[in-house]
Amino acid sequence: METKELQISPFLVFFIINAVQVGIGVLGFQRVIMKSAGNDSWMVVLAAGMMVSFIIWLMYLLLNRHQKDIVQIQKDIFGKWVGSFISLIWIIYWLLIGIVTLRNYIEIVEVWMFPTINIYMFSLIFIILVYYCVSGGFRVVTGLSFLGVCIPFYLFFTFLFPIEFAHFRNLLPIWNHSIKDITFSIKDMIIGYLGFSTLLMYYPYIKHPKKSQKWAHLGNLLTMVIYLFILIITIGFFSEKQVSRQIWATLSLWKIVEMPFVERFEYIGITSWALIILPNICLSVWASTKGIQKIFNLKPKRVVIVILSILFCVTVAVQGREDIALLSKTMSLIGLCLGFIYVPLLTLISFLLSKMRRGKFEKGT
Repeated sequence: METKELQISPFLVFFIINAVQVGIGVLGFQRVIMKSAGNDSWMVVLAAGMMVSFIIWLMYLLLNRHQKDIVQIQKDIFGKWVGSFISLIWIIYWLLIGIVTLRNYIEIVEVWMFPTINIYMFSLIFIILVYYCVSGGFRVVTGLSFLGVCIPFYLFFTFLFPIEFAHFRNLLPIWNHSIKDITFSIKDMIIGYLGFSTLLMYYPYIKHPKKSQKWAHLGNLLTMVIYLFILIITIGFFSEKQVSRQIWATLSLWKIVEMPFVERFEYIGITSWALIILPNICLSVWASTKGIQKIFNLKPKRVVIVILSILFCVTVAVQGREDIALLSKTMSLIGLCLGFIYVPLLTLISFLLSKMRRGKFEKGT
């Protein structure tokens, strides 16, 4: 565990979990999950949220037993070399989260606001901001997560404007899709919750970490409520055919917002969204940096520069919707395998090993 000066209060985990889950995916998740589940997609959001909550429970089961981060746990279980190799996969995955988030946000700015934007300059400015935050340490990243949840929260109230034109009869009939369709949609929806696995890295930075478990579940619950709220309004406002043509359905809802002092609210919404994705990227970069530092015993500031250089190079190298979609799909696949296959397996292995060691100890005494 880290020293108390570097640790955060347990309740702040609520903001970290929510900040890392609510990112760029909120702006366009409807089309993906409604492709298979249609108007039953609200069930998909609930099911995916409960599955994520179960994985968070397993993570705490593992972390509370070892009282270490994932890098040290894997070294204890698999040994130095194998454990470090698996840790590198986690690091690549966290770095991919940052790359996908930033690149998708740049694409939105390019399509909706400034078609001739200089991607190199925009990426560089954003990465300098990330470096400033991450180099301040985990407490700074946590503070940014707190602000990233609280300050832009007003945006979700703007989704009340389309209710005037919504037809909530579109939610009926209930359960008119097969279990197979629902299952495929749950897989696609879980992608919107990814990022919570950074808990495996910052666990030692939490004071009384066992007390933070309820806050982690509440943070995930808030994410689920946000997704459900936006989805129900989307189903009521659009038809299924209209949603299938909307890459960013959430942004399209902002076209309805009318205020005396602003004509196109989506400009304000997209700009404000930068404060939502900034802690998302910072936490992913911090987790990658801390992982590299633990494996190779390097100075964190040098590691941050290397990580951000990779982030910049990949972000500007990815061009076009197809490349962005491929990168997002790769990140999602790795995240699903690590979170929903590897974490339960690692928790089981850890339990069996501790039971075997306890048995040997009792025989020895």
